[in-house]
Amino acid sequence: MHEFKAESGFASRKTGVASAYPAFGRQSRTTLESGNTPMYHMFHDSERCILCYSCEVHCKLEHDVPVGPRLVRMIQVGPKVVGGKLKSTFVYLSCHHCDPAPCVSACPTGAMQKRADGIVFVDEPACIGCKTCITACPWGTPQYNPRTKKVIKCDYCKDRVDRGLWPACAQMCATHCLYFGNINEYANVLRERYARRIAESVEIQAGGATVAR
Repeated sequence: MHEFKAESGFASRKTGVASAYPAFGRQSRTTLESGNTPMYHMFHDSERCILCYSCEVHCKLEHDVPVGPRLVRMIQVGPKVVGGKLKSTFVYLSCHHCDPAPCVSACPTGAMQKRADGIVFVDEPACIGCKTCITACPWGTPQYNPRTKKVIKCDYCKDRVDRGLWPACAQMCATHCLYFGNINEYANVLRERYARRIAESVEIQAGGATVAR
């Protein structure tokens, strides 16, 4: 069994930070550091995902979201026949933090805002629950909270990000299939992972095993 470890230089651990979840080893999930203002992005590795809904559960716990609205949604596509076998694909869906963001321009009170690092969030005191942003969003990301009578949405757990931590969904992902950080670093991260996969395949072939393509 492979042990999933962070890519070299992908994340730096920071300690002494209070959080809803404890920081421990790989799961401390610290954000990438950058000399300039980072533009954050969430990457979902569907090959590792097992549709356990851990991301949805911990998102609700972190933000105290009642039954109904889902700031993070896992969607199953399939099963369908691929190569003579049944196969399902799991899709992670949360806010895309669009640029420009239609929900921000549509909001009549300025409650929907976009930060310099790309994170789109709701200024709750300014929200009047008119649901205009819900109508404007092509992804159905903003959700109406029946408890507060206001709109809520994925904001990458911005309070955690500001403390150097990953969003709760990524930190508590059971199979480490969620990665969060500066979008400008992702090309290098994905190249490293692809190169490592090729190296492992070559090693397996050298040992006489058959590698599925």
